Amino acid sequence: MEMTVEMTVLGYPAIGARAELERATEAFLAGRQTRAGLTETAAALRRQAWETLRDAGLSGIPSNTFSLYDRVLDAAAMVNAVPGRFAGLDGLDRYFAMARGAAGIAPLELANWFDTNCRYLVPELGPDSDLRLADVKPVLEYLQARSYGIETRPVLLGPLSFLLLSRPAEPGFQPLTLLGPLLDAYAKLLEKLHVVGAQWVQLDEPVLAAERTDAELAALRHAYQRLGSSFRRPAMLVSTYFGEIGDALPVLAGSPVEAIGLDFVAGPGNREALAAIGGIGVKTLVAGVVDGQHAGHADLPAALSLCASLLGLAGNLVVSTSCPLPHVPLDLAAERVDELVALGSALAADACVAGMRAELIGVALTG
Repeated sequence: MEMTVEMTVLGYPAIGARAELERATEAFLAGRQTRAGLTETAAALRRQAWETLRDAGLSGIPSNTFSLYDRVLDAAAMVNAVPGRFAGLDGLDRYFAMARGAAGIAPLELANWFDTNCRYLVPELGPDSDLRLADVKPVLEYLQARSYGIETRPVLLGPLSFLLLSRPAEPGFQPLTLLGPLLDAYAKLLEKLHVVGAQWVQLDEPVLAAERTDAELAALRHAYQRLGSSFRRPAMLVSTYFGEIGDALPVLAGSPVEAIGLDFVAGPGNREALAAIGGIGVKTLVAGVVDGQHAGHADLPAALSLCASLLGLAGNLVVSTSCPLPHVPLDLAAERVDELVALGSALAADACVAGMRAELIGVALTG
């Protein structure tokens, strides 16, 4: 009896083993590299990352986790969250001006990306922000991967996280008031992904690892009821990480999304919270049980035991890293994938043994 266990990562670095992305970007900004040359390097690095994960045996491969500079900046460009001071620029000139500034133009501010060593560019939102779908990078990367015969799961920064990670462009403005037009943009993108054949999409909501207000939880509920109500969309995985998500868990459990990702490394209390609400029914649980953030070897026996305890709390179990890997060194990311594959093999072996035992018992009872 052969059994398999689904395995995935929430994101993977595509920077190149020899920092090819950084070198190509700096060459482009210095005028030593053409736009076409930078684009070609980026496409080659994405392909390398997808093929690495495919060859490792992962059943779920993420796309749109590649960025020329910063994932939050990519999200801002995608929904036209471009401050007015950049209006005279377009394309990569505007993109890199938002990241680094240009003559007489200040860049976006930087802030810490949760408790990692990374920083992100903070979107600026105000009453004049014209949020709409302005870029289809996730669709293009999905199609690129599929051209190599690799089915991927496009990854997006979730709408609530995008708004709560932004800063007001003027005092007193609440970015959350832009949820309506932002959801319209996301709904259009999900429909485009559906049309080109994407089966799954991942929406990252790391802000849920902090305590959220009633208004923010209401916005979360509205967001995923709105996006989940469409029939022209891929199946949705809402992924959370960097901690326990508290009152957001029953909100997601009651939404139409098909899968929920929980971090059981930084958020060990998520196990008890999941049991307290009686599990998530037929939804898939993407269990972040392999540490994606810190150096050191994963405790695979402990992860195996935890996975066994989760089996009755969801319709399906997928094992994963606890968080996306693009912010960790490439060698550590590769090590985490190896550990994930080892865990999946161990879980499959345990399931096979359990299945054989059940068959033997059944034979004994009927014989």
